[in-house]
Amino acid sequence: MLNFSTYGDPSLPKILIAHGLFGSGRNWGVISKRLSNQFHVICPDMRNHGASPWFGTQSYTDMADDLSALLDQPTFIVGHSMGGKAAMVMALKYPHLISKLIVVDIAPVAYPHSQSQHIDAMQAVDLSKVEKRADAAKNLDPEVRDFLLQSLDLKNRKWNLNLNVLAAEMHKIIGFPDVSGSFSGPTLFLSGGDSDYITPEYRPMIKNLFPRARFAKMQDAGHWLHAQKPREFEATLRVFFT
Repeated sequence: MLNFSTYGDPSLPKILIAHGLFGSGRNWGVISKRLSNQFHVICPDMRNHGASPWFGTQSYTDMADDLSALLDQPTFIVGHSMGGKAAMVMALKYPHLISKLIVVDIAPVAYPHSQSQHIDAMQAVDLSKVEKRADAAKNLDPEVRDFLLQSLDLKNRKWNLNLNVLAAEMHKIIGFPDVSGSFSGPTLFLSGGDSDYITPEYRPMIKNLFPRARFAKMQDAGHWLHAQKPREFEATLRVFFT
């Protein structure tokens, strides 16, 4: 079972938040704590990320199964990027476990841009010589460097990411599986105004799988809108889920 953290009284309505590639549940700690006055928030580490077990695959079917194992009742689901794709597959496969769904800046499509360059950069770090995080930062892309360094276990000089499997499974991560059926529950596709991950051409495909889908944009934000506009993001979740 996945490693996860919880916030708030278990008697409150439940939200499960699925993080994106190279992330962990702790990335969502601040937002989860703020939401915990109204919800019981579950923040798992996805497989091959954080403190969760390492497996030989990173397919969306497997990730959907992992997430469903944490639930025993209809739950509000939030999924960002890779976590958004996993949440969509879970909604199609286990619709009885999801009451409302928010998909954050991702669509049920294959994208052309691989993230393998970040894996190469992390693997190129000589961890035996790393004394402080700045030592590992030199080879990393400045735009995502601070985010990636959150997955560095400095004490044990290792990455809390199964980089070999993530590299081997990258074609699945940037893709989307052939799925059937649809999820008829309320669904919000929330994107950053400066992001191009959800374009108008994807809407017919989205509507086919999620007929009650609605679309909203958060202005002056990109792919990481929850980090760039945390208060507005939190407010959107509260409104949609209540």
